[in-house]
Amino acid sequence: MAVSEQTDGSCPPLSVEERRFTDALDRPLQITGFDLTEKFLLRKGTITEDLPSFRLGSSPLIKPTKFIFQNGLSSEYSLVTTFRVRRTTKKDRWYLWQIFDQSGGSQVSVVVDGGKKVVEFSFQGLLKNTLRYTFKSRDLHALFDRQWHKLSVSVQSNIVSIYMDCKLIERRLTDEKDDLDPSGRTLITTRVEDGRPVDIELRLFLIYCDPYMAEMENCCELLEPKCEAKKTLNGTSTPPVTEKLPQMLSQPVLQSMDRCLCPAEKGDAGLPGIVGLAGEKGDTGDKGDLGEAGPTGNLGHKGESGSEGQKGIDGEKGLKGDLGPIGPVGPKGSKGDVGTPGAPGLPVDKECLKGDQGPRGDKGEKGLAGVPGQPGEPGKEGKRGRRGKSGEPGPKGLTSPSGTSEGASIK
Repeated sequence: MAVSEQTDGSCPPLSVEERRFTDALDRPLQITGFDLTEKFLLRKGTITEDLPSFRLGSSPLIKPTKFIFQNGLSSEYSLVTTFRVRRTTKKDRWYLWQIFDQSGGSQVSVVVDGGKKVVEFSFQGLLKNTLRYTFKSRDLHALFDRQWHKLSVSVQSNIVSIYMDCKLIERRLTDEKDDLDPSGRTLITTRVEDGRPVDIELRLFLIYCDPYMAEMENCCELLEPKCEAKKTLNGTSTPPVTEKLPQMLSQPVLQSMDRCLCPAEKGDAGLPGIVGLAGEKGDTGDKGDLGEAGPTGNLGHKGESGSEGQKGIDGEKGLKGDLGPIGPVGPKGSKGDVGTPGAPGLPVDKECLKGDQGPRGDKGEKGLAGVPGQPGEPGKEGKRGRRGKSGEPGPKGLTSPSGTSEGASIK
């Protein structure tokens, strides 16, 4: 069942404590809604102090939406919570409450941002777009001081109101909201950054099917816990009626101390008590949060132009600096272009001395054999030589042997 204006059958009766509301009503109080502390089984958690409070942060708190709101949720409702943040989470950004659809898209959520000290309310508009409204009042800063506070959100068709400690903090006009898809899931107290549970303490988490219940809640449990009544009201109980129902848009919100009335029965005076021992010195308190930056100051007037200054004295010449280190060898340059021809040399001086003979060169290699030549032509006849001179007398010849008779005939 999608969210609609019809509330008949969609919201079950809700049992609450009698003194939780103002007793100035002009009609029977029909209390319907959902107790998320029971829906998420927080009643089985760790209970501390006089009033029940539950330490969260050990396990994720997420349930199917149909399990939390069996027949859907009315389009107008009040969300009322009482919690306090812890030292490790006072600056976290986390979902106090969120409903998202089956695909994981957020349909409605309340975000508590400790870093910016704001509260955000967002929902899905008729065009399936996310509409976000941020409440930045300085009164919300106390929500992060690690004390118990009651934070309530009143959702009407086109108005969202934020209450803290039963005081109206801020009210915003909104666009129309789209119907909720109940096939998704609902979660509480989960960090926005990584989806892990938030380490806080919780006393109360209720959703009333009436937007005016956020204004009718008082804060007696914050001021005087011992005055808390045990009697409860269900959906058919009728509290005393003396005044009109508070109107959210016309009447100021009543202060919580005007609504809280302790029983008037006076008991017998007790015996004087024994003087107690001196208490131990308390632990040093935590360092306070850094305050917000103050408003920007007004722009100052432009100053008049100053007179021209005197020329300064010339400075002395500085000392010569030390020789710098030798730089690394540069890369080898590329081969240069051929140079232009040089000018002719000067004439040799005639009076120059002859230089010394150079050393003998090495023996050259044997040359190749020459090509055989062709026979030459006969040469011309030479000229007739001159007549030679008379030769000298030759040497004397040897004496011949004696001749024979036979040789006498030889001359």
